[in-house]
Amino acid sequence: MKVPIGRPSLRPYLPYQQRTAAHPGGLSAHFLGTSSVLLSDGQTSVLSDGFVTRPGMLRVGMGKIAPNRALVRAAIERLRVDTLAAVVCAHSHYDHALDAPVWALETGAELVGSESTANIGRGLGVPESSLRVVGDGDTATYGSFTLTFLDSVHSPGDHYPGTVDQPLTPPARAGAWKTGTAYSVLVTHPAGRVLLHASANYRPGALRGHHADVVYLGVGMLGKQPAEFLHTYWDEVVAATGAKRVILVHWDDFFRGLDRPLRPMPYLLDDLDTTMSRLLSLARRDGVDVVLPVSWQPSAPLAGLA
Repeated sequence: MKVPIGRPSLRPYLPYQQRTAAHPGGLSAHFLGTSSVLLSDGQTSVLSDGFVTRPGMLRVGMGKIAPNRALVRAAIERLRVDTLAAVVCAHSHYDHALDAPVWALETGAELVGSESTANIGRGLGVPESSLRVVGDGDTATYGSFTLTFLDSVHSPGDHYPGTVDQPLTPPARAGAWKTGTAYSVLVTHPAGRVLLHASANYRPGALRGHHADVVYLGVGMLGKQPAEFLHTYWDEVVAATGAKRVILVHWDDFFRGLDRPLRPMPYLLDDLDTTMSRLLSLARRDGVDVVLPVSWQPSAPLAGLA
């Protein structure tokens, strides 16, 4: 029996857990929980979201939140991020965009996303020269990386819909970080193609004709959706792009700090067991690798796919 305040164990999924691997001269990745992924080829680095403050549930629900600059600086040091070209927000909720402006300020990176994301940056003093607002189909090139932004849809049950229409200066209520535009970001590199798809939803047909070798697939709240929804989601994102490896993101309890190992959300909020059971069946059907990433560890997302 699943107790609502209980949570799934990761023990059954250890065979799918990411193995530590460096890839000199190739593409390396570090996962920072939720949908934050640092991609680097040794010359250029790009980051999705960069959410490391991770305020607790009580503060999120009843108080005001703000980025913790010390935690961002510690992450920059731990990851040895000497230069960062861009930090890209999948959408503008706090678990994606709270810390992104601080990464931009600390590293000189461009802050890339919707007008809502730009207003979050403005509220923290990111200069206009470091803000890039993108629309559906727009591309941005950083070193050997080309990023293509495709409009997507937030997962069902969006708690903070709408847009951020004025500069947002924290501390503020979590609901001030409204969705804005949600993106699926296709990262093209000579080493391969990676799709960053943070929200567990889809626009029918939006990804057809776009190939990816690897998908960082958002699975948040999938355990609460009907099986038919999950099957269609897989077909519209994974099968449509022809990906041969899926790395699961946005499954962890983001109210818990990154100084401790990642753990799944409680059953009250999601059901990772149900998600994994359904996804693994589809992955076996289509011959797709499934990986459960580990925070902070280096990985080689494209290794072994040639």
